[in-house]
Amino acid sequence: MIKYIARYGAMRIIGLFTWNGEGTLFHGTKVIVHTSRGQEAATILCEASEAALKFIKAEMEEDRVLRLMTPNDEKELRQMKIVAKDEFIRCKRIVDNMKIVMDLVRVERIFGGERVIIYYVAEGRIDFRELVKVLAAEFQTRIEMKQIGVRDETKLLADIGDCGREVCCNSWLVSMPPVSMRMAKLQKATLDPTKISGRCGRLKCCLRYEYDAYHEILKILPAVGKMVLTPDGIGRVIAQELLAKKVQVELLDHSRKMYGAEDIQPAPKNQIPPQRDFNENADPENAGDPEQESELE
Repeated sequence: MIKYIARYGAMRIIGLFTWNGEGTLFHGTKVIVHTSRGQEAATILCEASEAALKFIKAEMEEDRVLRLMTPNDEKELRQMKIVAKDEFIRCKRIVDNMKIVMDLVRVERIFGGERVIIYYVAEGRIDFRELVKVLAAEFQTRIEMKQIGVRDETKLLADIGDCGREVCCNSWLVSMPPVSMRMAKLQKATLDPTKISGRCGRLKCCLRYEYDAYHEILKILPAVGKMVLTPDGIGRVIAQELLAKKVQVELLDHSRKMYGAEDIQPAPKNQIPPQRDFNENADPENAGDPEQESELE
């Protein structure tokens, strides 16, 4: 008995599945699994090793692999994709006729036919009890209504991002990371909303990827305004270059030099000169407080 991590469903859900069959399943192997939603087509990602499970860091549903995907299964899956557009049109027509205010995003029919999942975006909650009855009669199966946000909508519909690659949420991201404008400022990214916003209209998830590295570097560099002792004497930090792990220091003669974190240390209190000996023109955009920067908006 071997456990594998597999991806299934329109929302690219990650699950943990037990395989009791013969042979080893490899990355990309197409299988039929059993989940709480019914029988579904899935793709094996990797064996559920301790390292893999630690890397994913997400709660996963545990179930079993029923069988390898057969030619008949593949044929049925292709047929489901062909009729998916027709099912979406039928569902949208019903929603419009009932004058329900919602944006239909996708209609997903579970492979085993146990249910149809309707993904939609709407402001606030909607009473769709009557709609479910009509849809159940239309599709002759159980109906599940699932309200999603704009990021999940992008996960279902988007394809290519500004970087030229598949959008992360529709390719490998397991969960949406929290992203704040503070992360863009810390990385000195442009603050133009049109350039740091993703297909969903929210801040790009990739702003989160390098934030931890920037934040760790920020901890070892003195903050802007701090007095430091350099090989050339005492000076005040006026700017930080995080990726280079350096700071720009204004010395007593008003000259400015770059120093690495290993070349400076806090200035002894009894040697710190009056602040008036320095120019009041430190770069405020380079200021950084590790405690403040760690807060997420």
